[in-house]
Amino acid sequence: MRLFAAVLPPDDVVRELASAVDELHRLPGADALRWTGRPGWHFTLAFYGEVDDGLVPELSVRLERAARRTALFPLAVRGGGQFGHGRALWAGAEGDLGTLRLLAERAEAAAGKAGVPMGEHRRYRPHLTVARSRDAVDARPYVEALDTFASRTWTVGELCLVRSRLPKSGVPGEQPRYETVARWPLGAGA
Repeated sequence: MRLFAAVLPPDDVVRELASAVDELHRLPGADALRWTGRPGWHFTLAFYGEVDDGLVPELSVRLERAARRTALFPLAVRGGGQFGHGRALWAGAEGDLGTLRLLAERAEAAAGKAGVPMGEHRRYRPHLTVARSRDAVDARPYVEALDTFASRTWTVGELCLVRSRLPKSGVPGEQPRYETVARWPLGAGA
């Protein structure tokens, strides 16, 4: 299974962000971007890639432990940025980013302890991808428009294990499908 650990924003926050992203669609050049669908909006904590089915139970035990050891924390979607000269346009995060980073570190460590190969470690940069491009684009107008966006603050109360299924049909614009396969409450014990 292709898996990752994530924090999922609540539905009302997704709707707030959707309104802002709908405005971005009206900017010149927006049709050159591949816009991610609302079901794909999440803050990835650790990307595991293809995980052998036999490792999923141990990974789940480790993620549950990571969730229990992490306190609930406030988070909001705020601002935006880009990676790779406009190849990825994203909305940022605001709130207790220290705890969000700690949860990301714990989600990554859980994989290592469960025997899931993680590859190269990168410094965690909280973001929610809203669009991608195969080619470099001038993303400044989109980033500037997102600068003024701020969702309501919510309390993050769970860690999710999400399965992604990549499109196989070859139909242009088809989106990956995401399925939350497990959820663990934060702060349930030390």
